[in-house]
Amino acid sequence: MEERHDARAFASIGGGAALEPGEYRAYFTPSALGALLNMLNWGGVSEKEVRSKRSPLLKLAEGEVKLSPLVHLAEAGGEGLSPLFQREGFIRPERVELISGGEHRNSLIDPRSAREYGLQPNTGSMEFAEAMQLQAGDLPRDQALQALGTGVYLSNLWYLNFSDRSACRITGMTRFACFWVEDGKIVAPLGVMRFDDSLFSLLGEQLEALTAERELLVDAGSYGGRATQSKLLPGALVKSLRFSL
Repeated sequence: MEERHDARAFASIGGGAALEPGEYRAYFTPSALGALLNMLNWGGVSEKEVRSKRSPLLKLAEGEVKLSPLVHLAEAGGEGLSPLFQREGFIRPERVELISGGEHRNSLIDPRSAREYGLQPNTGSMEFAEAMQLQAGDLPRDQALQALGTGVYLSNLWYLNFSDRSACRITGMTRFACFWVEDGKIVAPLGVMRFDDSLFSLLGEQLEALTAERELLVDAGSYGGRATQSKLLPGALVKSLRFSL
């Protein structure tokens, strides 16, 4: 097992903190957490992907693993920006509970999958969440640094991909506005680092708290038309995040 770092473990390179590979306490802002949850829209909440055994959340859907009881994830179309109908004319429900108390509840079912598997449709033709919501916790956002103590504060992530889809394992890079924190205080910007960890872990046994406040993240895409996808997410404090480079 890699060494867990709880004290200063970096060298200053070009004004940024270069951490040693290993495991660190971490706080994800809603934006950074949103980047992780974006990966679940890559087949994770799709009924078709579950039935074909390709979903990264297959082990959760089949009851092999559970997430933290803090995790309540829903597709809340009635509170999002997307219309409650889709191009084939089917009406979407106002809310679909995807994960409740860390356990799988439902997948998103488009009309084609509904016909194939004898189910009721509850989404559009792509089987992805358009108005994802994660229930808030009880950690005040202005106490997040204090609760983090010593570790990494992550505001932006990019270049995400699955490193092991069946284990819901994701790799990616830190981007701008990421910091090294000691004793609840930001002490240095964080240099570009690569992480590699599983959402089964980050949203499971490693999840310590979610913030009481949530942030509405609106898709700014405008290619071919104005995007209407959104997310309503808290920040997340985790006990351990694995950095590989």
